[in-house]
Amino acid sequence: MLFMSAKKTRILSLQCLLLFYGWEICHFEVIDSDNHVKPVEGESLSTIARLIGCRIEELNLALSTRKMRVGNDTIVQKLTLSQAIDTRDAFAKSIYSCLFDWLVEQINKSLSVSKRHSGRSISILDIYGFEMFDRNSFEQFCINYANERLQQHFNRHLFKLEQEEYVQDGIDWAKVDFEDNQDCLNLFEKKPLGLLSLLDEESTFPNGTDLTFADKLKRHLHSNSCFRGDRGKAFTVSHYAGEVTYDTTGFLEKNRDLLHLDSIELLSSCSCELPKMFAASMLNQTEKQVTGPLHKAGGAESQKLSVAMKFKGQLFQLMQRLESTTPHFIRCIKPNNFQSPGKYEQGLVLQQLRCCGVLEVVRISRSGYPTRMSHQKFARRYGFLLLDEVAAQDSLSVSVAILHQFNILPEMYQVGFTKLFFRTGQIGVLEDTRNHTLHGILRVQSCFRGHQARLHLKRFRKGILTLQSFIRGEEVRKEYAVLLKKHRAAVLIQKHVKGWIASNQFQKTSAASIIIQSVIRGWLVRRCSGDLGFLKSGSQDGEPEEISVKASYLAELQRRILRTEAALREKEEENDILHQRAQQYESRWSEYELKMKSMEEVWQKQMRSLQSSLSIAKKSLAIDDSSRNSDASVNASDERDETWDAVNSYKVLQENNGMRPMSAGLSVISRLAEEFEQRSQVFGDDAKFLIEVKSGQVEACLNPDKELGKLKQMFDAWKKDYDVRLRETKIILNKLGTDGVVADRVKKKWWGRRNTSKVN
Repeated sequence: MLFMSAKKTRILSLQCLLLFYGWEICHFEVIDSDNHVKPVEGESLSTIARLIGCRIEELNLALSTRKMRVGNDTIVQKLTLSQAIDTRDAFAKSIYSCLFDWLVEQINKSLSVSKRHSGRSISILDIYGFEMFDRNSFEQFCINYANERLQQHFNRHLFKLEQEEYVQDGIDWAKVDFEDNQDCLNLFEKKPLGLLSLLDEESTFPNGTDLTFADKLKRHLHSNSCFRGDRGKAFTVSHYAGEVTYDTTGFLEKNRDLLHLDSIELLSSCSCELPKMFAASMLNQTEKQVTGPLHKAGGAESQKLSVAMKFKGQLFQLMQRLESTTPHFIRCIKPNNFQSPGKYEQGLVLQQLRCCGVLEVVRISRSGYPTRMSHQKFARRYGFLLLDEVAAQDSLSVSVAILHQFNILPEMYQVGFTKLFFRTGQIGVLEDTRNHTLHGILRVQSCFRGHQARLHLKRFRKGILTLQSFIRGEEVRKEYAVLLKKHRAAVLIQKHVKGWIASNQFQKTSAASIIIQSVIRGWLVRRCSGDLGFLKSGSQDGEPEEISVKASYLAELQRRILRTEAALREKEEENDILHQRAQQYESRWSEYELKMKSMEEVWQKQMRSLQSSLSIAKKSLAIDDSSRNSDASVNASDERDETWDAVNSYKVLQENNGMRPMSAGLSVISRLAEEFEQRSQVFGDDAKFLIEVKSGQVEACLNPDKELGKLKQMFDAWKKDYDVRLRETKIILNKLGTDGVVADRVKKKWWGRRNTSKVN
């Protein structure tokens, strides 16, 4: 739909452009001596009629005649060549102007869709700028007037309002002077003696010409400092950007731009939709924009606004729109007058900067306070950087506390009645701190929110898993119930099929068994009864074939019985062989058990003999020790001196604390006894475990015969080692005993010598 609308718009605009150029090549021819004319019929006239959707006759009448109402009568007046050309040009300009307005309206409609959704819009005003040519006409007059009004808007925002705001807020400020173009605007807009007012007034006069308009300007505006009258039709205006000389030739004609009702009625009667729309908009404008006295020369009943007045009204609407927005200005500087790249004329650029007021703007920006903010907004924006008790105060106190806290120099800001004014770059420190703090806050919030989201996700997942497990459990239980039913049905079917098959086989086997039994029993009966006569008579009666068949069948049965008996005998022989093997295994096992028991008895006897020898040795050592202790009580010091050399040779029995040799021997014998008890317990447990493994009472992955051999080898090795150590211990103990006897003899000799010495 939008594509079709855009396509239709392009087609209609192309038609109107062709129509406009068709008006340019439309010519007239004089038909009488009074200079009355009519359009030249040709391709251009037929093209115009076809494009707007009217007949050629109606177009000829609209271009060559004009209807005038006198009382109740209507008079048709023929037009002269100049009047016809003016009518043609006004017709073409009106169509082109309506087409431009229609295109702008369509574009605004398409753009207003996004504005309705967002509620925001941005407007960009692009203007050509100040114009000054060798010959400046009505178009340059209007453009430069618009530039004057925009320059006034620029001055007001960047000079007047700026400095007025400083004064209103009580800021210490030295006023900056600038060039104001209000006098030039008064020259254009003053009523009734302004350029626009005098132009409209002269345009309404029937006999007014461009020369009379220039004379009127010189007569009424010579006292204005921005106006200077020149020779002939020219006058000069001192604009903010320089002086411009205008030529008034064609001013009145371009300002009038009259379109009579005949042309509007022609557009209303066209078959094309676009000219009808143009005619309706023209009639609507004519009803709303009636001004001044009636146009006497044309005899029109009404007259629309002049071009200058329409331009002024549109300019004022634009200024109202600009005043309701926040303006931003971009100044374009022309580097040279030759419009050539890479060439920079310093004087021309400096002149443009001075004329545009850019130098004053720079001066105000450098000496002024471009950054400003109300106390409430400043406290609301940066108040959270302070402590809570300070932030709870009024906005002015909070603002001053923020400035003191961040050590902003007093010359870099000023506190006004309603706002805070900062020089360039001072608000950056606060913004950096604020952004850093907000970043930290947002980081903490993001972590906390992430934690909350993860907890929520975990709970959500847990709930989902619980729900899924419940649902899947229900589905699995349902599937299991179905499978169970199928399984039971399959088992039932299999049971019946297998039963049927087994019953069939049983019936067949039973039938065959019955036949075999009947044959065998018959054969036995016949054999036992010896009813040979019956057989003979039967053979004589003519049935020899049947008897031969029965005899062969009986022979086959006998062979089968013999084979069965032979197989039975083989099975019995195999059974006897297995019985013999089992008896052999049992005899071997009993021999093994006897051998194990005999070995165990031998070990026990050896253990008992070793134990008895150890106990005898202990008793003998204890008796010797008690006797030696009694003898040693007479003179212990002498005994230690005499026996030390005998015991010192045995390092096993030596002790640094002076322990006696016999007590050391007892300790050695006690250690041997402990070792004997431990080893006997270990070997006994191992042998008992192997017997349990062999008998099958305990399961273990090992070979009991091999392990029993290893245990026997270990026992023999330990026994040899233990016998050697036991013999060594006996030798040492015997040696200690002989030494004790020698010591007793020495003591007796020494005691006898001592006694004899005492007697002597």
